[in-house]
Amino acid sequence: MAYRAGKHYWSAPASAIFGQLGRSALSIQLNIAEGFALADFGRFGNHLAVAYGSAIETDDLLELAMEEEILPKAFAQEALKRCRNAERLLLGLLKRYRPLKRER
Repeated sequence: MAYRAGKHYWSAPASAIFGQLGRSALSIQLNIAEGFALADFGRFGNHLAVAYGSAIETDDLLELAMEEEILPKAFAQEALKRCRNAERLLLGLLKRYRPLKRER
């Protein structure tokens, strides 16, 4: 949806937002794929953490685009719904592959 947003709603004043939105959304997918391809659970967990950070960044950019009326509200809400679902899924994977260290 990030690329569809840029394709259909791009404007010169918002070009930086659309550029960063595309990069952050793509970073989610690519970090999951790269981490999995390494076949090392520790490194996979690190890539999942980066992917999660990119998902949070994508969420923030979609919120901004909606608030500033750069994206139509219905489109932005659907994109946010999908992004937040990805965030929840990534958190589940992070719990499995990169558990938080407990204090003693």
